[in-house]
Amino acid sequence: MKPLVLTPGDPTGIGPEITCKALASWHGAPVVVVGDRAALEPWAERYGVSLVSVRELVTAPDGVAVLDPGDVAEPVEVASLRAGVAACLQGRASALVTGPIHKARLARRGFHHAGHTGFLGELCGVEAPVMAFVGGRVRVALCTVHLPLREVAEAWTTRVILHTVRAAWSARPGRIAVCGLNPHAGDEGLLGEEDAREAGPAVAAARAEGIDALGPISAEGAFRAALRGDVDWVVAAYHDQGLVALKSLDIAAGAGPASRSVNWTLGLPIVRVGVDHGTAHDIAGRGIADEGGMVAALSLAAELGR
Repeated sequence: MKPLVLTPGDPTGIGPEITCKALASWHGAPVVVVGDRAALEPWAERYGVSLVSVRELVTAPDGVAVLDPGDVAEPVEVASLRAGVAACLQGRASALVTGPIHKARLARRGFHHAGHTGFLGELCGVEAPVMAFVGGRVRVALCTVHLPLREVAEAWTTRVILHTVRAAWSARPGRIAVCGLNPHAGDEGLLGEEDAREAGPAVAAARAEGIDALGPISAEGAFRAALRGDVDWVVAAYHDQGLVALKSLDIAAGAGPASRSVNWTLGLPIVRVGVDHGTAHDIAGRGIADEGGMVAALSLAAELGR
């Protein structure tokens, strides 16, 4: 199997630590890491991970390929993503695994994307990649992502909902529950007309294409169905509708990597998964960061990369 490419993310956060911790116990597919040498070195030494200096990404799985920030004209975490995506597009790597980046800090340095998803879409020539998450038996795809709540209703259109449903179905076919926007999916118009006006036609169009979609239904009903195994995907209207439930289930499930939620970008010509947590600068450098999310991301990447 071709190696996975791992980008640790923000070199000042917990990314380098959880990368080396995860690799120290990883016995799956070969992994090549592209990141900041100075940030990786102390953790690599601590956990017995060897570093190999290179100018270009290589596929040899016998060490960690590191980029010196002096060799690139942009933040090293951005340059690492460019290298990782290029390797996947060129067929030299089977999947991309990403550590956390700090969106606000990158924005102050001229990065014009709200996170990984939009940037990866740009690099891959995809206009509207879909942000999705996998946690245990629950899979969630988001119709809208980093928007103020007051803007969600306008952005949550039939076209967007149908696009999200199609992306989930293409990535892994299965029964798809589409959440309504309003409480109780609008309660037959009593609590809002958007559900019947926007989600209803999207579900009908999906079913006409042979996609096993249902809804709109309430978010709590959709997640109960997912936990019972009655549906394979939950399509959430907005960020917190999907992720509050998913991450709460993640915490309740305990520390096992198999239950950890992982970010999965749908609609790209490459496989990309990443941790679903932030850079955690408050604990960076203390040696207490939990690598379980990175192990879970590596596991899903290896599965999808095959």
